[in-house]
Parts: sequence; structure tokens; C-alpha cells
Amino acid sequence: MSKKNLTRREFLRIAGATGAALAAAQAGILMAQDATPTPAPTATPLPLPVGTEGRLTVIHKTEYFEVVQTMFRDAVVNFAEENGIDLDVSTANPELFGDFTAKMLAAVQAGNPPDLGYHVLSIPQMYALDIVEDVSDVVAELTNRYGNVVPRIAEANARIDGKWWAVPFMSVTGAWFARRDVFEAHGIDVYSLDTWDARREAALEVSDPDNNMWGWGLTVNRSGDAHGLILSVIQGFGGSFTDETGLRVAFNSPETLAAVEWLAETYTSDRYRPMLPPGVESWTDTSNNEQYLAGTIALTINQPSVYAAAKANGNPVFDNTAVLHNPLTVDGRLLEAGNSGWLTIFKGARNIDAAKDLIYHLLDPAVYVPMAQNGGGLFLPAYENLWTDEVLGTDPNFQVFREILLNEDIFYGRSHPAPPNALIDAIDGAAITSQMMANITTGAMTPAQAVEDAHNRMVQIFEEGGVPQS
Repeated sequence: MSKKNLTRREFLRIAGATGAALAAAQAGILMAQDATPTPAPTATPLPLPVGTEGRLTVIHKTEYFEVVQTMFRDAVVNFAEENGIDLDVSTANPELFGDFTAKMLAAVQAGNPPDLGYHVLSIPQMYALDIVEDVSDVVAELTNRYGNVVPRIAEANARIDGKWWAVPFMSVTGAWFARRDVFEAHGIDVYSLDTWDARREAALEVSDPDNNMWGWGLTVNRSGDAHGLILSVIQGFGGSFTDETGLRVAFNSPETLAAVEWLAETYTSDRYRPMLPPGVESWTDTSNNEQYLAGTIALTINQPSVYAAAKANGNPVFDNTAVLHNPLTVDGRLLEAGNSGWLTIFKGARNIDAAKDLIYHLLDPAVYVPMAQNGGGLFLPAYENLWTDEVLGTDPNFQVFREILLNEDIFYGRSHPAPPNALIDAIDGAAITSQMMANITTGAMTPAQAVEDAHNRMVQIFEEGGVPQS
């Protein structure tokens, strides 16, 4: 498949023509399976620092594990002290729906931006707003030192018009989490469940409602987790939102219909009802986390937040958790990738050279590896050669995370097979696929009718965004 990077002109044309698309862009362009957002420790963000010449200003997101956040901050402070640099370092809202990007735009336009930011927000949007500096030289040096960037789709997110506009700093990926002990009690090797049908049948077999165990801990109710599951099944059956250009809606296809019929059977048939937890039809993004940590479900999809929470709290499910790859597609492919955390130097920063030197310091293995070891799967290396034996030896499941992130096949996540764009993101912003499933589970529509209705709603988004579909 040929690789296509969005230019600033194309991005602005797509994102600027519709309020829905802009809302999606401001939420960030996520590149992997939808998953429950990583919870952050409760903290009151400090005021954003103002960039001044001679004072290095750094803003960073909060981390799930406070020890990692402390390590990051200590590394920044130590760098400043060792180099005799005056420092201003603070936290900012790390969430996708926060006001970080808007504040950065205002700071750049006022001529006093901070120097360096660490976040997980949309680089295409920041590029389109012209608020970040070209850091191609830094990425070139880092890849020379530490190998290729992972996941491979990081390049599609941050290398635009042939230049890098953010430095990949860490990576994280969603995955399947399974209670290995529950499956083994039924003579099932969870690592052998590599197809959608095999995983569903195994979930049914291990379900024991009388003893509060349900195999299928996944919902199709309106939520990020549901959108991720629904689309993952559709892509597994060969369907997609658009064609490879990302500009032509292609949802209503035989492949999509087959996937939606599979989902309808899963959630409406008598056969699979015993594996569905009570109330699953109204679950939100936190429900599967809560149920998995309570030991009542055997299988779910999530970012490692549920895994990290089990580790942090000494929950006995942690030692019995297996991390699994996505099921294979019907044609035998493995569609999976991951997301990136970024270091960005803001346009017009007063201390660009110092910011670049700090980036090199933060990614020095002596500084970086301990953060990855203590991140519980939520802070993983973004360069191949930083996946050291020390990192892999931290947790046996880290090897699976590594395999997902190093997947050689390009997988763009929700936009696949197209590179990401704001209009595709607006599809999930409008909750179209979960509404499609609600139309089916309530009996309001047949699967064919629901797919057609969803397709038409996607077409409307694209046409309102200035991309005609006829």
C-alpha cells in the first residue's frame, strides 16, 4: 500500500469546512483501536508557563503512575541544573478534550510560547495551526542512535510534507486482556484463540452466570470501547469507513454487512446470551475496567490502564492476565498498531537548542529505560532499540505489547486503509456505529437497514465537510 501524508492544504480543506470535523480534530487524531482513555492522577494543573529567553519552559502531561511522572520531572530538573539553565516546568491538561492546543495557539500568536511540550494530542492539527517547529534533525539523530520509530504509523501522524513536526517519545497500545486461569480451567489455551469465532466460542464456554463469571466483557453501547470493538470486527471482516483515499465513504459493503450480522448474532441471539454480563447493553467506558478488576469477566479489550490498575493495586487478576493480539482478519492479516506520546517544540520558542538537548537527555537509555520499566504498559519505548532486555524483562506481557507496536503491516486504526483525517474522526464523534448497533439490538432496523443508515450519515458528514460523495 502506498503511503500518503496529509499536507497542510488538504488538512485545512478537510478540517475547516465543518464544525463536526473541527471538533474531532481538536479531540486529537488517534491512530489505533479506540480504547478507554488512560486515567490520570488527580492533580491541579499549574498555569501554563510563558516562554522567555534564557529560561527553559517545559509543559508535560500527567502519568498514570506517579513514579513515572516524578522520574520525568526529575530528569528535566537535573538537566537544567547540570547545564546551569533557569527552568520553568509544569503540568497541563493531558486529556484530548482539554484546552492545551488552544492555549498553545494563543501563546504562539502572542509571541511568547513555552519551549517544549510532552503530550498525546494531534500533531496534524498543531501542524495545520502552524504552532510547532520542524524537528526533523532531532528525529534523524534519535533514529540513528536508537533505531526505527515505533509504531510505524507514528510517521503518518507526525511527518507531514516530508518533515517531522513532533518527536516520538513514548508509545502505548490497546490489546485484548484475558483471564488465563479461567480459560485454562476449561482446557483452553487463550493464545490459540486467534479468530473472532474462536474467541467468541471460548467466551461462551467459560461463562458461568451462577458463579458470576461472564466470558464476553465487551459492549456495543455508546462509548469509545464500543466504537473500537464494532470497527475492529468490521475491519476484521474486510469492511471500512472509506476507501484508501480517505475521501470516499465505502461503509455499505457486503463485508461490513457480514460483520454487523456477526455482531447482531453476538448481542441478540439466545445462543450467546449466557456469556453477556448483566447490563452490558448500557456499559460506559469504565464498566469493562470495573468488571474485569472485580473478577467477573474473562475477556475484554482496553488500553493497558486496566492492566496497570491491577498491578498498582495488587489485584490478584494481574498475575492471571494474558495480553492477546487482535484476532486475525478473515483473510489472515493482523491489524494492530498503537498510539504515540510526543515532544513538540513550539513555534517561535526562545530556547530551541536547549529544548533539543533536553529531548536527547530524556531519551538517553539511562534516563528513559527506568520510566518504561515503571510504566505498567502505559509508557513504552518509541524506538526499536530502546526495547532493551531490561524493559522486556520487567513483565512477560511486555513482549506482546512490543509485537503489536512493531507490527510491520501499516495499520492506521479507525481510518484504515486510509491515513487519518478529521472527517473520519468525526464519524466516531457522532457515535454513528454504536447508534447503528442500537438500531439493531432494539429491533428498530435490520442489519442491512442499519448499515445503510450509518453509511448515509457518514456521507452527510463528508459532504458538509466539503468532500462531495456523488
